Amino acid sequence: MKIYVVGGAVRDELLGLPVQDHDYVVVGATPEDMLAEGFRPVGKDFPVFLHPDTQEEYALARTERKTAPGYKGFVFHTDSAVTLEQDLARRDLTINAIAKGEDGVLIDPYRGQDDIFRRVFRHVSEAFVEDPVRILRMARFAARFPDFTVAPETNALMQKMVQAGEVDALVPERVWQELARGMMEQTPSRMFNVLRDCGALARILPELNALWGVPQPAKYHPEIDTGVHVMMVLDYAASRSYSLGVRFAALMHDLGKGTTPPDLWPSHHGHEGRSVELVQGICDRLKVPNDCRDLAVITAREHGNVGRAFELRPATIVNLLARCDGFRKPERFREMLQASECDRRGRTGFEEVEFPQLDYLMGALKVAQGIDAGAIAAKCKEQPQRIPEAILAARTEAVADYAAQLR
Repeated sequence: MKIYVVGGAVRDELLGLPVQDHDYVVVGATPEDMLAEGFRPVGKDFPVFLHPDTQEEYALARTERKTAPGYKGFVFHTDSAVTLEQDLARRDLTINAIAKGEDGVLIDPYRGQDDIFRRVFRHVSEAFVEDPVRILRMARFAARFPDFTVAPETNALMQKMVQAGEVDALVPERVWQELARGMMEQTPSRMFNVLRDCGALARILPELNALWGVPQPAKYHPEIDTGVHVMMVLDYAASRSYSLGVRFAALMHDLGKGTTPPDLWPSHHGHEGRSVELVQGICDRLKVPNDCRDLAVITAREHGNVGRAFELRPATIVNLLARCDGFRKPERFREMLQASECDRRGRTGFEEVEFPQLDYLMGALKVAQGIDAGAIAAKCKEQPQRIPEAILAARTEAVADYAAQLR
């Protein structure tokens, strides 16, 4: 029995990055051998065991064979005769196919260290085409390691997989899982650019893919291209360490511009409403969690109003607060404002532009929340039907006083 550290732990150590988790491969052992050493079995598809002391995962060396479309269509084979090289051969990228023995010696049959030095993502073998999840993982790695590039032959392989329909076999939950992880990386735009380069984005998120090549007014969007703008907005959200919900809202906020008839370009009147419909469709299709969906919807609908906040009348602001359910969910309202801030700053030359709308609207929410609804209700006890109208009037007056003080 020989034990090796494999995969991301070895890669990250060679890159000088903190190692979060260790994956171990056991060569020359049977399940019975592992049980005899006190390991606890947990694997369903192939033998994986938990160490009796550390609870870390140890997998028996295995090979795999493709039997059906999609990422679940595999049969795994494991026994004590499977070699370390055979196990490493089934991995996706050469940088993830390096092992380290208990003596500290590196085993690198596919020259992953060379690709780490060159900062290149390269597939280990043609077997890469058998698992469509590898396209998503590749794109996610691009977001995590922004100084790496995809080898041309690997991109060609991914294009072949897309053309063969492998991406269409991905289940929605797995697509969302990988996209969500990628959006939380250092430079999430690179994930979507990699997916776009190989054609996968057009199959996974055609609504987003449609934004590239769609122009916007240069006065407000010096970057002009809507797809480029959305990537800048997403990266700005990442630079501020905003939540997944804010990043997803940033990604989704301008989808309606992709449906503007070309003869109306570069104007996109009414794109907010069209964006809402597209966001809802994507969230239904990918089974996006409700909190991310709801934030993306209100951001798509309201980001234009947020940008015009100082032009809005007090009554309109109170309606905005109510429409966004800001009185019950003030933190979500703040996140919508954060996503709108990313929209403003995710433009060429606008990165350092002030965005006072966020503090202004949060202040308006605070003063509107401060009115005594109970006292108003008591005054209207003879005419309870007037309570909502009276509360609205009081909130509007409070916001009007607040706005006047800031002038």
